[in-house]
Amino acid sequence: MRQPARFLFLRRFEKRGRRYDSTVERLALSEHPRDQLDRSLGLFDATMLVVASVVGAGIFFAPGQVASLLPDPHWILVAWCVGGALSLAGALANAELGALFPRAGGDYVYLREAFHPVVGFLVGWLTFFAIYTGTIAALALAFAEGAVAFLGWSEASVMALAVSTTLGISFVNALGVKWGARGNNLTSIIKLMALVAFVVFGLSSEAGDWSRVVNDGDRGLSHGAGGWVDWGRALSPILFSYLGWNASVFVASEIRSPARNVPRSLFLGLGLCVLIYLAVNTVYLYALPLETLAGTADVGESAGRALFGPVGGRWVGVFVLISVLGALNATVLVGPRIAYAMALDDLFFKGVERAHSRYRTPAVAIGVQAVSAVVLLGLLRSFPRALDFTVFAILLATSADVVALYWLRRSQPQRPRPYRAWGYPWLPGLYLLANAGVATTMFIGSPLECGISLALLLVGLPFYAFFRRREGRAASQADVE
Repeated sequence: MRQPARFLFLRRFEKRGRRYDSTVERLALSEHPRDQLDRSLGLFDATMLVVASVVGAGIFFAPGQVASLLPDPHWILVAWCVGGALSLAGALANAELGALFPRAGGDYVYLREAFHPVVGFLVGWLTFFAIYTGTIAALALAFAEGAVAFLGWSEASVMALAVSTTLGISFVNALGVKWGARGNNLTSIIKLMALVAFVVFGLSSEAGDWSRVVNDGDRGLSHGAGGWVDWGRALSPILFSYLGWNASVFVASEIRSPARNVPRSLFLGLGLCVLIYLAVNTVYLYALPLETLAGTADVGESAGRALFGPVGGRWVGVFVLISVLGALNATVLVGPRIAYAMALDDLFFKGVERAHSRYRTPAVAIGVQAVSAVVLLGLLRSFPRALDFTVFAILLATSADVVALYWLRRSQPQRPRPYRAWGYPWLPGLYLLANAGVATTMFIGSPLECGISLALLLVGLPFYAFFRRREGRAASQADVE
């Protein structure tokens, strides 16, 4: 039976799409023959990696800081919406870049391809040592401080616990990406189910008060959202809480069909996290008065105690610690891929490009990251300081990604793009403007921590020069031989 012309057209279109996608996959696989990592992660793995990276310490520890700066329930929820919108704007840009260059390394690869190897190196250097290593330090400190308080240990044991946790999780991740992904999938599902239960049962409890959600705060906007510095500083812990929305782009060389699955994983993972964050913050406002919320470090446990009693509070406290561990595990998994990608191009320390012969993981890069995180733990020593240091670096790196998107659209217009960023060029432009505003207010409010991020970026210059000279010497020696 002869098929209608429109169905024949659709079949040809589908075949062409499959050929196009397979061509993209072949190009991606052949771009770097030294890459020894396996493509073993599917869409679900990549999406859960985003969820595991995002949902960690921030949603439990950051709301108290936000409430102290924005003492109004309406503006608190608006600020969390703004943080989600900014992250989505960044995800749109990264989705196009990740599908365009589906390789390990993320922004290092995008900026190297768009501008020059030195630009890619500096942002990759900052991303590895400030964003991911800084996040590991912040999460390890958050876990250690929470665990010490929960167990009633001395505060002197916080640092020892943070260091041992960092080293232990790094060792586990060196044993295989698939096992790490399975652990992320399991902890992500548990976290999502537990947070949904917390929202449903929390809002059903009669111990809360809806007037705390719908009424203005006692101090209103004049002392909170009316101050631009406070507003920008409030976005710092919020953006930290959304950190990880781009996790899948850094492991793109290990994702099957990355041209399709990288963008989907970003949007699905981030969308789930935004909905959960808004719902959980509503529960916090329902459970606690603003003055109590503003002075609370672990808001999750305090809200659980207020809604469900002491036993419920302790169970929520246990869940908080498990959630932080899950996010720490995801961050430890993702970060080493940046150093690994730079080492493949001979722009990092020797040996970091090696994959474990049995487990096919960037084991040397994982070790470098672990040691760097331990050093950073000794320098920062508290969760808020590690947070500001990390978020300022995030703003710099993600802004550079968006600039790369603009430049690649202009310089390589004919390059196949499996996904094109929605809202271009206006949404990326708004993202740049918002990032600039938040970064400025952060620098005013936390100059030391932001200054450390900038100094770390500049420290990368002599290292880049050293790596290039080493590469040049090796090339000359090879020509002589």
